[in-house]
Amino acid sequence: MQSIANAIIVLWGWRRFVVAVGAGAVSALALAPFKAFPVLWVTLPVFVWLIDGAVAPAGAGPIRRLMPAALIGWSFGFGFFVAGLWWIGVSFLVDAGKFAWLLPLPVLALPAALALFWSFGAALARLFWRDGWSRILVFAAAMSGAEFLRGHLFTGFPWNAPGYALAPAPVMMQSAALVGLWGLTLAAFVIFAAPAVFASAGDRRSDRGRAAFLVFAGLLLVAHVGFGAWRLAQASDAIVPGVHLRIVQPAIEQGEKWQAENANAIFARNLELSRSPTADGRDGMAGVTYLIWPETAVPFLLTERPDALSAIGTLLPDGASLLTGAIRAEPPEAGESDTRYFNSVEILGDDGAVLAAYDKVNLVPFGEFLPFQDFLEGIGLRQLTELPGGFSAGPRRRTLPLPAGPPVGPLICYETIFPGAAVDATDRPGWLLNVTNDAWFGDTPGPRQHLEQARLRAVEEGLPLVRAANSGISAVVDPYGRLVKSLSLGRSGVIDSGLPSSLPPTPYARWGDAVFAILLGCAAFGGLFIQFMMNFRRN
Repeated sequence: MQSIANAIIVLWGWRRFVVAVGAGAVSALALAPFKAFPVLWVTLPVFVWLIDGAVAPAGAGPIRRLMPAALIGWSFGFGFFVAGLWWIGVSFLVDAGKFAWLLPLPVLALPAALALFWSFGAALARLFWRDGWSRILVFAAAMSGAEFLRGHLFTGFPWNAPGYALAPAPVMMQSAALVGLWGLTLAAFVIFAAPAVFASAGDRRSDRGRAAFLVFAGLLLVAHVGFGAWRLAQASDAIVPGVHLRIVQPAIEQGEKWQAENANAIFARNLELSRSPTADGRDGMAGVTYLIWPETAVPFLLTERPDALSAIGTLLPDGASLLTGAIRAEPPEAGESDTRYFNSVEILGDDGAVLAAYDKVNLVPFGEFLPFQDFLEGIGLRQLTELPGGFSAGPRRRTLPLPAGPPVGPLICYETIFPGAAVDATDRPGWLLNVTNDAWFGDTPGPRQHLEQARLRAVEEGLPLVRAANSGISAVVDPYGRLVKSLSLGRSGVIDSGLPSSLPPTPYARWGDAVFAILLGCAAFGGLFIQFMMNFRRN
């Protein structure tokens, strides 16, 4: 192990860059759909050893001393994000004639920008770097802190945080109810980087410290899995009485969805699937409480089509509701001339009337709006939705009351990826509804990664989550992250299911990321204090 580490530490020039990018790319295999998390026990020690060798010439200034580590962090992060997010580029090929020339933006420029957070984390770690096992705590604190910033700054994009590698199955998801995604991310860096201490130089006292740290990392993993097993052993399969869900997955090709001549056929397809008989031949709509359609299920404004509202009213049984993704319009605000459009969830009653609506808060940059919209539109750029002016953002998360059963917390598309922001903190819902249109990304890792992140939100909040996706993966998830029912990617059909019961607010739901902040402080302080004591003893 020491000889392997030494060979990596002494790498120089382009070889260091290639190894860092390659190790980062392999690390993406730890996430969905592969979930090969053991690779991190190889790649993260390589990351640590590369930082070990990231030294500047003698006499270099403070900033220059950190540049080699910053470059290593950026290179590793670039490989990780290219390998984990390449599928975003598929959305630019839906209308290739207009957007294919922009393909480098999601495939290369976005990973390069996200890698800056890893560059910062590696440089910060190097600032306090000392030889010995305690540097793993410093590394974990710096990198998980950088990931937290990635999830919040510049609208935030916490997709594929390393903490998901510790949550490949329900038994390994349950700790999220205590510490959330960012706590899992801190633990992931500690656990998977731990083998790097096998190649640390030191005296006999440091040998004992290395052994103790490896035991600690091992016990942390055992506690993580053990808590999950214990929590699932206490879990029930209770459902909300009197609630029957029917989820429609129409599997409409993205390239066909917004063609005006297809609008009526798409609406008719949603109606037809909604009416489809159950597996035993019974009337599919009999007894349905909530009929659920995916994000922007129909390519027109429902409120401008009385015939469509009438058809929905005819479809719904007495007392039933339709919960559907829809485009919603409002008149211009004072001083403005353009109509405002919202990506929304609308609730329609059995008479076809709109009862309530929620407008998406977290819009997708370059997908639903353009940063510096006026300037970029002036030079000919458009967001992928091609809506003039883009969508407007809703003011806040909302919990919507329903005619029957517990209130719902809507989440539209990638709003499910934001830990700690899935619900209205002042009005806790009884369940979460995620409507999405992952057809943009075809049969790639993207829709599968999206589902896994939604499952972790259910665990964090202790709430069941119901997912309606245009082309998949639609699912009913219980508050333990277990799939109750699902419909595979690309398949057209329906899901009939009860609604799992919610749990009392989890520790994470009550305290949010305060627990992570405490753990982060403990890791950083512990690593620095141990380094100080080791230096003190040497001197």
